[in-house]
Amino acid sequence: MDEATARHWDELYRGRERYWSGRPNPHLVDVAGALPPGTALDLGCGEGGDTVWLARQGWRVTAVDVSTAALERSAAAVAAAGMAALVDFQRHDLARTFPTGVFDLVSAQFLQSPLEFPRAEVLRAAARAVAPGGRLLVVEHGAVPPWGNAAHHHTRFPTPQETLAVLDLDPDGWHVERLDVPQRQATGPDGQTGTLVDHLVLVRRR
Repeated sequence: MDEATARHWDELYRGRERYWSGRPNPHLVDVAGALPPGTALDLGCGEGGDTVWLARQGWRVTAVDVSTAALERSAAAVAAAGMAALVDFQRHDLARTFPTGVFDLVSAQFLQSPLEFPRAEVLRAAARAVAPGGRLLVVEHGAVPPWGNAAHHHTRFPTPQETLAVLDLDPDGWHVERLDVPQRQATGPDGQTGTLVDHLVLVRRR
């Protein structure tokens, strides 16, 4: 566990009463809502919006985060929803350790960091954790939001095709179901509204 990484995310979550909306990520709902529930791995579970939603649909969820503060909030949200029996919380610094086992759905929602982060290695580990017949869903920011810091506008975001290439999947063992650049309307931290661009990769292990 890298303590500087853990401290960064703990300070972020403890800096305000609620950091995220509490709602599940819409692309996860779109994808998982059409699937029969099974086992799911929620990488970077944050405050538990996705974990709660998955459990309510009947998924058995392993929810992972590096931040103790995030895990505490996520556990509270799961308990309030009456879903604690369906969720296993694990603390991992994904740059160093990864949950064991295989899952019907591995969800990596906006697993992006301002800190040094071995993205390629983590995404490949996520693919290895997919059970036969299961799916990996990777959703990332595709552009800086309209209300983003001007300094961030020089950031380059990998395309879905580049992310697929990073996964280095055996084409005989995987089927690509979606490579999308969906857009959605969202509200910024100070009430601003704007269009967000996402990058989405959905692959299924044969």
